[in-house]
Amino acid sequence: MECDVLVIGCGPAGLSAAGYAARAGYNTLAIDSLAPGGQLLYIDEIENYPGTGKTSGYALAESFEKQAVSFGVRVEFWGAESIRKEGNQFIVKTNDDEVHAKAVIFASGARHRHLGCPGEEEYQGKGVSYCATCDGPFFKGRKIAVVGGGDTALTDALYLSKLGSEVHIIHRRTEFRGQKVLQDRVNEKDNIFLHLGLTVDEIRGDGKGVKSVRLSDGSELAVDAIFIFVGIIPNSELLEGFAELDHGFVITDNHMRTSVPGLFAAGDVRTTPFRQVVTAAGDGAAAAHSADEYIQNL
Repeated sequence: MECDVLVIGCGPAGLSAAGYAARAGYNTLAIDSLAPGGQLLYIDEIENYPGTGKTSGYALAESFEKQAVSFGVRVEFWGAESIRKEGNQFIVKTNDDEVHAKAVIFASGARHRHLGCPGEEEYQGKGVSYCATCDGPFFKGRKIAVVGGGDTALTDALYLSKLGSEVHIIHRRTEFRGQKVLQDRVNEKDNIFLHLGLTVDEIRGDGKGVKSVRLSDGSELAVDAIFIFVGIIPNSELLEGFAELDHGFVITDNHMRTSVPGLFAAGDVRTTPFRQVVTAAGDGAAAAHSADEYIQNL
């Protein structure tokens, strides 16, 4: 099939880009192998997206999609498998169809980084989790460990503190990287305990579920679940050998232009110093504007 603008990824960056492109009059297709929303679907509560007040990640994702569709965006649950460029035409093979586009906006997002310690893979889904809102309710009244020191770790630790009897934050540094307002809220919680300057060496269980974690100082902490938030890995494999990357992140300029003319990147998958829903949406808008300029000059 043919379109003017193909958006790969339907998180905040992708849906923002698609909406702006369609509103500018372009035949726009947005594809994603998963449900629209990206990382939003794993966030229990968002309070800092401008103009919305407190809302759930799911609700915000739904509003992004509805608005994009109202502008004429076609959304398909397709996974992109390969990309090439012939002349001024991009050809993207998906698991459903081959798409020809004048411009491509790559907004595939990122996925959770794993610890790589013994027991992590064995107990995934049995107490090891990377999504507090997905699995937190299974551990009401239980002891929970959270690994990480950024915004996501602190936000989800606060959420889990409403469910668990104890929440133990384990962070390899002696100071958190997350926003001060989140640090303050964590410090105010009576059932959140800090284990700083330590790492998780092993996750232990009884074969059925997590029972404890062994820390780098040799101590063992009894917990029933461990939630891991230690960074992200960009979903950029599709662009390897096609566009310029930096440790997997797509290199762009301030106009979201990549090393390939007509290919733009937005959101968590690109090199950027700050990754938030609002910055992803802004990236998407900028990418669509740049795609507009590019197509007009073909």
